[in-house]
Amino acid sequence: MLTNCKFFTAKTAGFCFGVDRAVKIVYNNLDNRNKVVTLGPIIHNKNVVEDLQRKGVFAINSASEAKPDMTVIIRSHGVAQSVYDELSKIGAEVIDATCPFVSRIHKIACDKSSLGYTVLIAGDKEHPEVVGISGHCKTKPLVFSDEKELAQICDSISDSDKVAVLAQTTYNTKTWEKCLDVIKEKLPDAEVFDTICNATSERQSEAAALAKESDIMIIVGGKHSSNTHKLAAVCEKYCPTYLVETADELHKLNFGGAEKIGISAGASTPAYIIKEVQQTMSEILNTMEEFNLEAIDQSFQKIYTGKKVTGIITSVNNSEAMVDIGTKHTGIIPSSELSYDSSAKASDIVKKGDEVELIVLKISDKDGIVTLSKKQVDAAKGFEAVEKALEDGTVLKGTVTNVVKGGVILNANGVRVFVPASQATARRDDKLEDLVKKEVEFKVLEVVAAKRRVVGSIRAVAKEARAAARAKFFENAQVGETVKGTVKSITDYGVFVDLGGIDGLIRKIDLSWNRVKHPSDVVAVGDEIEVVIKDIDAENGKIALTYKKDSENPWNIFTANYEVGQVIEATIVSITSFGAFAQIIEGVDGLIHISQIANTRVSNVAELLEVGQKVQVKITEIDTDKNRISLSMRALLAEDEAEEIEEAPVAEEE
Repeated sequence: MLTNCKFFTAKTAGFCFGVDRAVKIVYNNLDNRNKVVTLGPIIHNKNVVEDLQRKGVFAINSASEAKPDMTVIIRSHGVAQSVYDELSKIGAEVIDATCPFVSRIHKIACDKSSLGYTVLIAGDKEHPEVVGISGHCKTKPLVFSDEKELAQICDSISDSDKVAVLAQTTYNTKTWEKCLDVIKEKLPDAEVFDTICNATSERQSEAAALAKESDIMIIVGGKHSSNTHKLAAVCEKYCPTYLVETADELHKLNFGGAEKIGISAGASTPAYIIKEVQQTMSEILNTMEEFNLEAIDQSFQKIYTGKKVTGIITSVNNSEAMVDIGTKHTGIIPSSELSYDSSAKASDIVKKGDEVELIVLKISDKDGIVTLSKKQVDAAKGFEAVEKALEDGTVLKGTVTNVVKGGVILNANGVRVFVPASQATARRDDKLEDLVKKEVEFKVLEVVAAKRRVVGSIRAVAKEARAAARAKFFENAQVGETVKGTVKSITDYGVFVDLGGIDGLIRKIDLSWNRVKHPSDVVAVGDEIEVVIKDIDAENGKIALTYKKDSENPWNIFTANYEVGQVIEATIVSITSFGAFAQIIEGVDGLIHISQIANTRVSNVAELLEVGQKVQVKITEIDTDKNRISLSMRALLAEDEAEEIEEAPVAEEE
């Protein structure tokens, strides 16, 4: 008696779902079928095979051995379509025990090849499962064993070819990850289906973890079972490991000194044999403290449509995610049930290892598949958040999905929210279409729980934000301060600039030092610009801005480069009754008074000068206080005997 010794059974020990289902199918058909045979041994377990033989069930090696009066059961790894056709011609009754995981691969292979896809299969081309998958393709598939063979295949595929990539359910996961890197690089548009069953890797990982903590490991399974021997090999690295086929063999083992014993079993080991091993171990150790038969049966927990479950994402591709929900079923979440965003790919929403809450939509015990929904859980949580937000007045976020009659629809964590047009934009002239696909903040105005109807307001949040920004601006802004803004609208008299919650006005005269015909010649709606605060009227909420920069002030440039007495070339820009204005540099004009045009009296300026004409002039006066410049053409003319001209007073520049 080993009173201080305890044993622990791995949760994943025993039949995987596909094997368990196939064995049950055989036993369930013993009483109501004649001459039941299996196409190959139903399982690599001597006890089960011998028990079936005692009950009259034998294995045949090929379809050609079948007879019309036989009931032929297809094994879990499946067969090619041609095998079904051959059995049909023979007239034998066929019961399909193909693992639902494998059947799903058959369907994908058939569907994609029928649509003209080139089908790539990761696996051993001689393995019965791969032979079966290949036999469901309408065109010849390409099989690769590793990433090197895949790379060679990729180089032979045209860029215009449609490609679908599948994997044998028992394919090595580490090699698969390397293959995915190759596909991403060489076939970025390929449709990839991660069809690897993770039962084997999970069983080995759990057994290894248990072996690390145990003094002895017991592996239960057939002596000719490959996966059982691999399981034992994994455990042998960490502690002494024994492989037994039956509970009777336990009496021959030496457990001396062991305080903790771990038990696991291969995928072809029936639950009843594992229970017998547990019972015998309990008798040997004389303790029931750690004896837990539920360790074997826990994965048969009851699930039903509408039940809320928690699962772990085991694999994900563009179209769906596979999830472990703690049962023997295959959990599938279609991309349409992951998010309300129809354009989102499954791989954009979840990743392998994520824990997610789900609702059961559909159960197919026949196929062993459970269809689940994440978005319904998100919607339920979202609706609770919406109801709370209505009570608290809090702000929520959502994405505008489309424009409808009278407003827009937005999605907030799976909740459909209607926003009336009057509540959709900050300004009435803003376009609703500009909101589509944008994330916005909104407040809840109304919730009708019975109809799942929610009405929200984007404008209410924008209004509050602008009010807060406005108050902050007037509190901190200073005249002369440089600020950034966005051109919101343009009028004939100026430009309105959004400073982030408050608008400022740049009058036409403050846009440029140069002459401006229209403000749109200087800026455009949407431009991000830097402006200087010219004046603040907090009482009336008005802000005057200037876009002119002191460094670009043409008068500063002029005074730095020109002086009285300097002779320059200028361009006539306008003609008046009292003289002509000539541009010296852009933004700076000087007046050539009528008396300074010629040595003779001039009665009509237009007879001597015209707009656009270039003339030589002398700077005779610079008034920096009034920004006025006097120019003279006459001062450059030679003195002669012309009649004396009485000078008139200098006219002021208009």
